[in-house]
Amino acid sequence: MQLSPAVEKYVLHWGEMGTRWGTNRTVAQIHALLYLSPEPMRADEICELLSVARSNVSTSIRELQSYGLVRMVHELGDRRDYFESIYDVWELFRVIIEQRKQRELNPTLTMLRSCAEDLSKEKDTDPVTKQRILNMLEFIENTNSWYEQIRDIPSDTLTKIMKLGSKITKLVRG
Repeated sequence: MQLSPAVEKYVLHWGEMGTRWGTNRTVAQIHALLYLSPEPMRADEICELLSVARSNVSTSIRELQSYGLVRMVHELGDRRDYFESIYDVWELFRVIIEQRKQRELNPTLTMLRSCAEDLSKEKDTDPVTKQRILNMLEFIENTNSWYEQIRDIPSDTLTKIMKLGSKITKLVRG
């Protein structure tokens, strides 16, 4: 199998974006390849297409599985392991956001709550500084609450909401 120029461009770009998002380039490239593949792929196919060592592919696939982005599947009569990505873009988005929430938002929320508690006992901290910490806490709590509310909305409903765009703003304003 050969990668078309468009597929190669996509896979390479996804790898670059992965590094900007804090993910290993190879992990992101494998995810992109599996996402675009019309059929589940074997690890040796991935190695060949991306010119990556088998050990690197195995490690990357395990990482993608731990994130819930890739799953192992089997084909009838074939004992080899095949891998496929989640194909629904909304489900991909949900999984990625949930992972980031667990790794980034939740610890930040815990820290901000602790700071707010500490601030209530402090007398020397400038009122402006206190207010800014409390503003950040409120923002992160609202973001967390918003995520919790929309997390289980069906994909087709989320698509409709996004297509409404600025109409939602007009509706909220009255």
